[in-house]
Amino acid sequence: MNKIGTVIGLLVGLFSIFGAFFFEGGSFKALFLFSSMLIVFGGTFSAIIIGFGFDKFKTIFSLMRLAYFPKSYNVDEVIDLFVELSIKARKEGILSIEKDLNKFGYHFPKKMTKFVLDGTDAEALQSLAHLELRAMQERHYSNIFIFTKMGGYAPTMGIIGTVMGLIMTLANAGMDPNLLIKNIATAFIATLWGVFSANILWLPVGDRLKRCHSEEKNMMEISLEGVLTLQSGEIPSIMKARLVGMLPQREQLSKMNS
Repeated sequence: MNKIGTVIGLLVGLFSIFGAFFFEGGSFKALFLFSSMLIVFGGTFSAIIIGFGFDKFKTIFSLMRLAYFPKSYNVDEVIDLFVELSIKARKEGILSIEKDLNKFGYHFPKKMTKFVLDGTDAEALQSLAHLELRAMQERHYSNIFIFTKMGGYAPTMGIIGTVMGLIMTLANAGMDPNLLIKNIATAFIATLWGVFSANILWLPVGDRLKRCHSEEKNMMEISLEGVLTLQSGEIPSIMKARLVGMLPQREQLSKMNS
């Protein structure tokens, strides 16, 4: 549902902005001017290539796909599996859960639990997990920063396009007044595309990537707590209470009663 909502939001934005333009009598030809779009999108992309390098630029479209169709993290499933492993470990010993590791749908909890089975102490586990969390955050926020910068570059490129259009209009002063009015309207299309791309494309993608980061981080933090609790031999009911306590408050009651 979250993925569908993101796509619906994009479609509503496109319909609201472009629909209003066409309903008021705007033409497709007037809106989709190649020169204006070239200045805005070409200028924005060139700024990213200059600032971040071409290799980073090539990741933009895969990151957009990830933002609109993100990987989902079922933390309820993770909690239930840790509780299940805790029950089994108390009955049959901690090493008995090794064959159940493949039940984890995510690499991080599986890897951390494997460290426990290998005899890694709690302090080393926390150090390894926090190191991975920091690396993940730096990686994710470097990707988010690209779209934040694009959201700043695009309106500026739109203004550049508009200024160029107005310069050309004034340079041809004395021509047919109707033609000059048309040229002025055309000049402002560049500003429209700059502001539109920043606020409907680039900045929302950055926000979506922040949400993806938050969800993955939450899964990893719950998994780390589950691993540490499993290692300490805590009783399953206490483990469940600790893990459920890390969920949003509105989800805790239904989860504890399940």
